[in-house]
Amino acid sequence: MIEAVLFDLDGTFADTAPDLGAALNHVLSLRGMPALPLSIIRPQASHGSPGLLKLGLGITPDAPEYDTLREAFLAHYEAHICDKTHLFSGMSALIAELEERELPWGIVTNKPHRYTVPLMEKLGYAKRASCLVSGDTCQYAKPHPMPLIHAANLIGVDPQRCLYLGDDIRDMQAAHAANMVGIVASYGYIDPDTDLSGLHIAGSVQTPFALLRYLSL
Repeated sequence: MIEAVLFDLDGTFADTAPDLGAALNHVLSLRGMPALPLSIIRPQASHGSPGLLKLGLGITPDAPEYDTLREAFLAHYEAHICDKTHLFSGMSALIAELEERELPWGIVTNKPHRYTVPLMEKLGYAKRASCLVSGDTCQYAKPHPMPLIHAANLIGVDPQRCLYLGDDIRDMQAAHAANMVGIVASYGYIDPDTDLSGLHIAGSVQTPFALLRYLSL
């Protein structure tokens, strides 16, 4: 039986693409470039500033202007971190049901701590989560299993008794390596053509609340 549920943040727990996209479009405006539509930005939202800057400007971290543009991106995002971000439909009901069943839940994200905690606070869920593990909490970030194992230890549950819901291949790679039950949040930012073969995914959900059917695995 599942004894704890862990969630990725961007694209799984909350739809953060609108505010991440606004930060990217802010940087594009500084360069005199047209804004990108959210439909183009959304599939890359889980990849943070590196993925979004590559999408919008075609640059990688080795570019001379990368650090300056990244700082402009992050400054705007930090100042507007929850302007349009919201929980995915059904997530609040799922959390309420988990709490009703006294099942601990937490967040394991590659988002840095300086953004994870303020965002969860603004969403109103920071104190309700049993753990908040960020991308810089451990020595390694996902797809390494260390953050998931650390979260399980914080909650006091065997990793094999944890379910992890995520919307990126690295989430499923981390869950597989940590011996957790991995479920794909297909409503999130994941490309439907992503090859997840060989990772022993337990299933996928079209809505957060549908996760309940996997709690008896």
